[in-house]
Amino acid sequence: MLYASRCFYVRMVKVKENESGKVRFDVRGKYQKMRLGKRWGILLAAALLLLTGCGNDREDGAQPELLLGFSQIGSESAWRIGNTKDIEEQASAYGVSLMLENANQKQENQIDAIRRFIAYKVDVIAFSPIVEEGWDNVLREAKEAGIPVILVDRDISTETEGLTTCLIGADFYAEGVMAGEYLIRKADALGLEQVNIVEITGTENSTPMRQRQAGFLDAISGDERMCVLESIDGDFLKSRGAECMRYLLETYGEDIDVVYSHNDEMTLGALPEIESAGFVPGSDMIIISIDGGQEAIDVLKSGKINCVVECTPKLGKELMETALKLKAGEPVEALIHPTEEIFTDETDPQSIGPRGY
Repeated sequence: MLYASRCFYVRMVKVKENESGKVRFDVRGKYQKMRLGKRWGILLAAALLLLTGCGNDREDGAQPELLLGFSQIGSESAWRIGNTKDIEEQASAYGVSLMLENANQKQENQIDAIRRFIAYKVDVIAFSPIVEEGWDNVLREAKEAGIPVILVDRDISTETEGLTTCLIGADFYAEGVMAGEYLIRKADALGLEQVNIVEITGTENSTPMRQRQAGFLDAISGDERMCVLESIDGDFLKSRGAECMRYLLETYGEDIDVVYSHNDEMTLGALPEIESAGFVPGSDMIIISIDGGQEAIDVLKSGKINCVVECTPKLGKELMETALKLKAGEPVEALIHPTEEIFTDETDPQSIGPRGY
């Protein structure tokens, strides 16, 4: 909250109580600028501080157990939306006050959000980094402020050790390995002598892109039948998945045996392009996807996708428990992975239950 000259800048904060009586902060929108006299600006600042203080107090005078600032990448996929929803629900369940900001796929927005969390003096900062590089400066600021930082879903690369406390997220490398091992089994079952693969990757230089690619390539590296024709950046977006698939079909056409896509959204964007080109996905081309959202599982059941590797978005429980430990000064594990599955046409996919995202 800042004021200068005769302009007063107000971050709009919605404050509400959950069922347990704890307060949840939901920080949204942009700073609102009000042109006021200095005297009125000071009075308004004081009033807002009092309002926030009152919002923090329950009737019994107890303070919220933890104030957590979380910067989400965006809402580009069912997975990401499900991840945000789970974090919100678990914050409510654990009585954690949550300041949530959506970066809308821009690293600069996440850096700005982290700086706002520092200025607000949250207890713990968590964020899902868009890319791996470029975080050193803002994370040094958090460290100097004495605020621990948790990485959620994705890792980062820094020049300085100890800027973050831990990573909560999937084992992306293992996901790539599961996809590659499935392809080898499928090729064996079909008696294929040559397997031409096109890969639609996630956002360039992101942790899941790098590790899902590395795990997949390592898994198939010992099989001489496997040939990756091209890898192309689909940015984890459905529209880009469609664009990439159009290009790949125009370039390689019927030479394509396998489409390996790093997430369900890109896969779902690619499928109509395959059909428009006269091919039957799941039959003429083996389709491998990662995430395990409901829509992709439904398509797996219809036979148009052959394999979906699970990447669960439900990381909220681990995030809340870890944040509470950090505030209490307790040690935490450096790496926390959820248990994940693989769903394929090797067994009856109709038995797969609702996914919840």
